[in-house]
Amino acid sequence: MRFEFDEDRAEYESQQQRVRAWSEFWVAEHMYCPACGSASLSKHRNNRPAADFYCAACAEEFELKAKNGRFGARIVNGAYATLLERLAADDNPSLMLLGYNLSRLAVERVIVVPRYFFTPAIVEARPPLRPPARRAGWAGCNILLAEIPAYGRIDVVIDGAAVPRDTVLERWRRTAFLRDEKMPSRGWLIEVLRCVEKINQSEFSLSDVYAFEGELQAVFPDNNNVRPKIRQQLQRLRDSGVLEFLGDGSYRLIEK
Repeated sequence: MRFEFDEDRAEYESQQQRVRAWSEFWVAEHMYCPACGSASLSKHRNNRPAADFYCAACAEEFELKAKNGRFGARIVNGAYATLLERLAADDNPSLMLLGYNLSRLAVERVIVVPRYFFTPAIVEARPPLRPPARRAGWAGCNILLAEIPAYGRIDVVIDGAAVPRDTVLERWRRTAFLRDEKMPSRGWLIEVLRCVEKINQSEFSLSDVYAFEGELQAVFPDNNNVRPKIRQQLQRLRDSGVLEFLGDGSYRLIEK
């Protein structure tokens, strides 16, 4: 999918500014709301903290990150403390990742991550800036994209081809059971789902998930009843249509 942008519309001091303008223009012209299906997204005023676009129909907000080439396991974000505050207040925007090919001015990949997949476990603090930096002491953060379950990474464009809109909307709908969950219950659901995906087979047993007990204990150090908590989350994922219970301690991950 091509970037469609007339560079004569404005003057830019840097390549970064041009890319930002290209990507924002592409989203405004071509992107629909993946949450409700509204035909377009509106751009927030410049320099608004966190969010770049919003849906006038459902009020979902999106932060846009654009990159030449593929996104890696980590996405550079803003201030660590600020992001943790937004997560605690539950007003973090959803994330939109736009990967482009600069030489061809082509959009090759678009991924959206619903805001309710953001938990402290996927936020990594970066070392504080040191003197003589002007903002010495300031600490940024990374979003650990690889730690977000595949259910929470919804493809909109793959290899330059648009995913059918109905598919995108259905994938978002199937994650919406997390929307009204509060921390830490939402964190438990997401972490257990991530462990289930790491088993890397559609059918698995309760003992397969128990193998992640130590990993989950590290994420939730104040919980001393990890196995009962695992069973509880598997039941909730079953009730939400993510898993199917096969009986005798066995489950099946319903395909995305």
